[in-house]
Amino acid sequence: MVRLVLGWSFLAEFVPLYPFYALLFTDTGLDDDQVSGLLALWSATAVLAEVPSGALADRWSRRGALVVAGVLQAAAYALWLAAPGLAGFAGGLVVWGVGGALVSGAFEALLHDGLAAAGAGGQFGRVYGWVTAVDLLVQVPTALVAAALFASGGYAAVGWASVVTCLAGSVLAASFPEAPHDTDDDDTDDDGTDDDEGPGWWATLRVGVAEAAGRPAVRAAVVLVVLLGGVDAVEEYFPLLARDWGVPDPLNPLAVLGIPVAGAAGAALGGRAASWPPRAVAAALAAAGAALATAALVAVPVGLAAVAAGYALYRLVLVVAETRLQEAITGPARATVTSVAGVGVELAALAVFTGYALGGLALLATAVLVLAAALPRLLRTRAPM
Repeated sequence: MVRLVLGWSFLAEFVPLYPFYALLFTDTGLDDDQVSGLLALWSATAVLAEVPSGALADRWSRRGALVVAGVLQAAAYALWLAAPGLAGFAGGLVVWGVGGALVSGAFEALLHDGLAAAGAGGQFGRVYGWVTAVDLLVQVPTALVAAALFASGGYAAVGWASVVTCLAGSVLAASFPEAPHDTDDDDTDDDGTDDDEGPGWWATLRVGVAEAAGRPAVRAAVVLVVLLGGVDAVEEYFPLLARDWGVPDPLNPLAVLGIPVAGAAGAALGGRAASWPPRAVAAALAAAGAALATAALVAVPVGLAAVAAGYALYRLVLVVAETRLQEAITGPARATVTSVAGVGVELAALAVFTGYALGGLALLATAVLVLAAALPRLLRTRAPM
């Protein structure tokens, strides 16, 4: 299963259109306000569809959710190519947003339960760390292939190649083994009373949201994932940091390339860090915050090395948080609970965007240090044995 998952992860992120879709919008004649509106629509769709799609994966099929997600993403890009313009782009982003929502909760649930069924439940953190590393490292070949395709065939070549890779990911996802999971709503509520809603999508959604909010161990893990996951929005600013710190624009892509590579290394080690005591994990996050603060203080090109180091440590801790969340979930609505955390991450990212606009990297580094101080308490909240 591990090889299938890593292969799927590569295909899911190997989308040549990623570096070019914003340029496609503007080159078609859209202005900055229209592009911002499209991105806001995309984000809103993802937020609204996140938890319902998680419940759908729990009730129907997590593997099926991944298959449909790839098909929807391919359909979104095909719509852009067939009907370039504001309406076509908007429709495609809505379809893509739903597809992305289908993945976020279903994938981790499928991976966790698949490993558990194979007797390797304790390996989730290590495998998830490898998956995250692949997601980051694939940016390098994607950029190279995208540049070659665009040079030879423009947006059409880049777009149709992306359609093919998305469909290939769906085909690979269809071969995933899916462990059976109890979807009957026969659990009791926290107060000991039976839930009389009966089986169904709505009942599954209620069970998942109740577990995320009502069980202390799960709630603490969700909060941790939300706060840490939102920090990843800083990656959007890496090219701007390089420019502000004096890196010439032609060298910008190369200058920031080491940051996701370092992040991949940190994520790959995250599975081992999942067994660390809470204070050790907090120390790693504090070191990440200190590295970011140092980079903000020096504000020169060499500071990107400190950013890379901080990002590596941050990614390590994020894998630990994701692992603790999956360990804490005990109910049948694992994808739904994970999707609840996904909604929180989206909203936390908006807060990071706002904070960065107000205080830049220094303010974000301060927030990371504050989170590091609170992290041991969140990690110590464990599910009862």
